[in-house]
Parts: sequence; C-alpha cells; structure tokens
Amino acid sequence: MSVPQLSAEQRGEQILAVFDTAFGELLAADPAAFRVKFRKMAASAFAFYRGTACLFYHDLDAENGVNGVNPETGVNPENAVRGGGTVSRGPYLDERTSRVWIHGDLHAENFGTYMDANGRLIFNVNDFDEAYVGPFTWDLKRLAASVALIGYAKALSDRQITELVQVYAAAYRERIHALATGAKSDEVPPFTLDTAEGPLLDALRDARSLTRFGLLDSMTEIRDFERRFAPGGGSIELDAATRYKVLAAFDGYLETLPETSLARPDSYRVKDVVGRRGIGIGSAGLPSYNILLEGHSDALENDVVIYIKQAQTPAVSRHITDPAIREYFQHEGHRTVISQRALQAHADPWLGWTELDGAGQLVAEISPYAVDLDWGDISDPEEIAAVVADLGRATATMHAAADDDSGHSELVPFSTERAIDAAIAADEDGFGELLVDFAHDYGARARADHQIFVDLFRNGRIPGL
Repeated sequence: MSVPQLSAEQRGEQILAVFDTAFGELLAADPAAFRVKFRKMAASAFAFYRGTACLFYHDLDAENGVNGVNPETGVNPENAVRGGGTVSRGPYLDERTSRVWIHGDLHAENFGTYMDANGRLIFNVNDFDEAYVGPFTWDLKRLAASVALIGYAKALSDRQITELVQVYAAAYRERIHALATGAKSDEVPPFTLDTAEGPLLDALRDARSLTRFGLLDSMTEIRDFERRFAPGGGSIELDAATRYKVLAAFDGYLETLPETSLARPDSYRVKDVVGRRGIGIGSAGLPSYNILLEGHSDALENDVVIYIKQAQTPAVSRHITDPAIREYFQHEGHRTVISQRALQAHADPWLGWTELDGAGQLVAEISPYAVDLDWGDISDPEEIAAVVADLGRATATMHAAADDDSGHSELVPFSTERAIDAAIAADEDGFGELLVDFAHDYGARARADHQIFVDLFRNGRIPGL
C-alpha cells in the first residue's frame, strides 16, 4: 500500500482520531459497552480488524493519494467517489464499477446461514449493517486482507496465503463471468443443504438442527398461559413512556413490510417488549429492543422475536461523497434494509425499518436458524482453500444480485456482473496480483495496528474510557 510511513506513536494518534470520528458519540453515551467491545478487539489481530472498518477505509483513502489526504479527516478529495461521473479509485474501477452495491464489511467471518423467505436454508454473506454503494474492489480487498490474517493466525506461510487469495480471486472471477454471460440460475445455485460441501454444509446442518422452540426457550417463559420475555439475561424492563414509543415505532415499521410479507394479521400482535443494549464488536452502545409477536398460529411454539436496533452510519459512507447516493436514503435504518434487500435474494420477510427518538432503526427477526461460519476447526490448507473458493463465489453472487434487476435501479441502473466482468477482462492477470499484494500489506499493517491499539487501551490512552 502506498501509505505514509508513520512511527508507532504517530499511527496511534491516527487510530485515535479515526476512532473519535467513528465511535465518539456512542462511546461518550455508553463507555461500559465500548470497554467490552475493545476488550474483544484486543483478543486478536483478526478481532481488531473486524471492529475497525472505519480505519480500513481511512487507509484506502491514503493508499490512493497520500499527498492529497486531509490529515484531520483522512479523505483525499481528489479520490472521493462523487456524482457527475468522476470516479477512479484504482485499477478495475470506472463509472459503473465504482457504483456497485457493496457489503462494506466483508471479512471471512461475515458469512453464515439464514432461512430465506421461501423457507430454504441458505449459506451466504450476512450482517449488512455497513452496506452501501461504492467500488466493488473495496469488498474484495477487505475480504482478502481477512484471509491473510486468518492464514497468519493458523501459521500458514506467505506462499500459502498467496495461494489462498489467488483461489478467492479466481473463484470470484469465474462466478462473475458465468453470471455476466447469461448462465442459468441452476448452473450457479446458492449454497443449500443440497449443494454445499465441507464446513458450509456443516453450518447448514447445524442450522437445520436448531428450532424456534429452542430460541424461545432461551429468551422467554410461559406466564398465565401466555409467553413473555424472561427476566434477566440482559433484558431491561421498560417504563410506560419508553414502551409507548417503541410500540409507536413498531406501528411505523409495519408500513415498510412488503405486501406479501405476512398473510395472518394476528402475526403482528405484540405480546411483550424489553430493552437491550448492544455490546458486540459491531453494535457497542447502540440501544435496541426485542419484541415478542404472535407468529403464524395460536400455538405458543410459533411465536416470533424481532429486534429494533438503532442503525449506525456505515464506515464506507464517510468516504463516498456522491450526494445522489447519500440522499437516496431516508435514514440509516432505511439504508440498511434497502441494502440487504438488494444484496440478499429472498431476504427475511420481517426485515423493515422505522424511526425512534429521531434515529433510523433496523427491524428484523432474531432467527433461530442463524449459524456463523466457524473457522476454529478449519485448519487443513486444502480445506481452507475450498472454503475460500466458496466465499469468492458467494461474494460474486452477492454483487451480481444488486443491480438494475434488484428494484433500486435509480442507484445502480446497469448490470453489475457485466460491468465487473468487463473491467476484470481488461487485465486478467493483474486482478489476482492486486488482491494478493493488498492482502499481505494490509494484513501486516493490521497486525501492527492491533499491537498499537492494545498498548493504547491498556495504558488508558483512549479518551472517554
């Protein structure tokens, strides 16, 4: 990467400045949640990388124009993706390929299972909180660097890591080309119980063994012949005023559901509401609420739990200045939902948005069938390569789904797979090399940054903690 050579002290100050922009308000509101978040990030270089998409995009700005980078914001105005057709952020990017719906936080642990609207268990990309419209290579670079970090943690050699990134690039290229040249859907099927292999199939089988009753049993109890949320376990009882606001937000959410989402009116009957506070790596400090609903029948085991969570500003959006993109979204909740519907075929039928206390909210089901890809037992280099290839295919399928056929052609009015296919075809050999070089360089940087972060944290250098 073409980035300034900074001392550990200078890089530490840069990291703190980026954190202040990304986390400052939320950290001030809930420092305890961020202490938990940061301790999780301190556990490993990969955990740190997961929690610092903000730093990643700051560095991408520096990569493409060191001399023009604003030292306070980290943004190079000459490289910002803007309206009016200007665009380049590096190889393979033009007016179309710089304007693709992207995941925004694509790393090797953001894949897992979900039950689609047709009742099929699917393995694919998950967690769309950071999704936005931008250069397709940003997703690929973020994933490639995560592969380098995983490979390093598993003591793979640089040569083996290079091969893994090449496998990812080749699988992505192959799938994009197949989709761009009109391959039928049955020739590029999703990863299901019938088509997946290895660890992906294991995750799908684990998901199939889970039940709605098991989820409900972990969160609720039966009182007076009706299901209610159980006390404790992180639940926060709401006062009457807050409960009223949450229910009003729920009413607003119902208006955002597709007309075909649910057929039984009783499915919308609220049984109980509790508050929660996010403490995960990606949701620290964000207020959220769980709502217990009737479900599709009177049977208590069919009840549904949905969550309302304040949506966050995606890290990538701070580096995309096109007003047409920014103004397309009502708020961050709307952006998250529209992005997920664009990127994920047959998304959760409960997926919607609302507002609460003036902030955009994401609403979705707490799924009983969600199982994340577990890298803990994936250690054999050949098995890792097979999984990485599948992740490349999944990434290509996601990018191809969100285009002029996705229902949001105002933002992406063209076939993304054909645009990406044409861009890569212009320099086939350089495509894999680009991702390999970035993976090694940024993997090393993330490992060094992790150590700098740990020292900042343990020495009390992070303001507000």
